[in-house]
Amino acid sequence: MTHDRASQAAAPWSAGPMERWRYIGLHAVVAGAFFFLLQRYALNASLDTSLLWAMTLGGCAAGLAYMQSNR
Repeated sequence: MTHDRASQAAAPWSAGPMERWRYIGLHAVVAGAFFFLLQRYALNASLDTSLLWAMTLGGCAAGLAYMQSNR
């Protein structure tokens, strides 16, 4: 008996690999942009500090999204 991939129904919570990486990337970009704007304009931090925090916390957000996508 052969199984066709198109005919098999996927679980509603499962996402394909491309959708998972898109979700992780989007999560990192949005979190990085949020923290950049927070540091730069709400807290009046310097550009260097704002970029450093945005990259760091965006990376952390990507890690969290990766862990959630593997559950």
